Formats: sequence, structure tokens, C-alpha cells
Amino acid sequence: MTIIIRNATQEDVNQVAPLIYDAIGDIANRLTGESSEHKILEQLELLFCQNDNRHSYLNTYVAVNEIDSLKILGILVLYSGEDGIKMDTALQNWLKIKHGKTIKIDQEAHLDEFYVDTICVHEKCRGLGIGTKLLQFAEEIAMQKGFTKISLNVETKKDNARRLYESIGYVVTEPWTIIDEPFHHMVKKL
Repeated sequence: MTIIIRNATQEDVNQVAPLIYDAIGDIANRLTGESSEHKILEQLELLFCQNDNRHSYLNTYVAVNEIDSLKILGILVLYSGEDGIKMDTALQNWLKIKHGKTIKIDQEAHLDEFYVDTICVHEKCRGLGIGTKLLQFAEEIAMQKGFTKISLNVETKKDNARRLYESIGYVVTEPWTIIDEPFHHMVKKL
């Protein structure tokens, strides 16, 4: 199977939103201000189709099979730490208008890092190397944009994921907190 990674389009929304939700879990509640799965997915779809937030189609890449380029096998959401702050400000403003209160969005990367916000492979396609291809692609994009390091956060309880990232060169650099949950902040020098 030949995997192609391409920029996401707004037409990908119905396949991408569930993968974002699968990857980020409870963080989606905070990002959308919703609690039911149906409403969370609805709001993730809305955010994906906009252009000013972290989960916009503009920051998303999709892995597809060369033969069936309409079926998304995996996703990757990337941006700079500096852009993350700008996008999160826009997201906080949207949430304030929507709910009438301020909902804090946690910073997830340092300003000088290129950040892998979300990576998820469809459950039926796991173990085929798609996640590794997506991470390699992320590194290529980071280097093209002039970054010397790429980062991600992994929940402290996800030992297998941490070991996978370590096996491809990521190093735990510090503890991190997202929605009051402990994460490892991991960085790879490029």
C-alpha cells in the first residue's frame, strides 16, 4: 500500500473530526465547551472548517492510500508554538462569545518549537507504519519552515506511546499540564 500525505480540505471534515476526537479525548470538551460526544463532534467539525484555530483544516494533513484517496487513514495537526498562542486566543474569544464565560486554553508548546498537536491513525489501519510516516512528514515540514526542534505532548500514563516517540528520537524534556492532567513534553532536535 502506497501512502500519500496531503493537506486536508474542508471536504475531509466528516472523517477528520472523529480522528481528532479519538486522539485528544477530554481535551475536546475544553476546546469545544461541550460535553456530549455528538455536540463535541459537531463543534470539532465547525472548528475544522474555520481558519483561525489549532484544529483548522489549514493546520491538518491527512494520510490516504494512493488507490483510494478519499478514505482517510490518519491525520496530523501541526503548527508553530508561536502560532498556537495566536490561534488559542481566537479560540478563547470564540468560546467566550459562545458560552458567555472565559474558558482557558492551555499552551502546549514553547514559542521556538514546531508542534505536533494531534496525530491519529484510524483504528483499522494501526500497526501499518502510517503513524511513523506522519511523524516523518511532520519533521520535514518543520525543517522546511526553519525549525530546529519539533515537540509533542504525551499523557504520562501512555507508556507505549512515550516509548514509541523515544524510539524515533524524542526526549522527555519536562512535565507539562493540559486540562489539569499530567503530560510528558517531548522534543526532538532536527
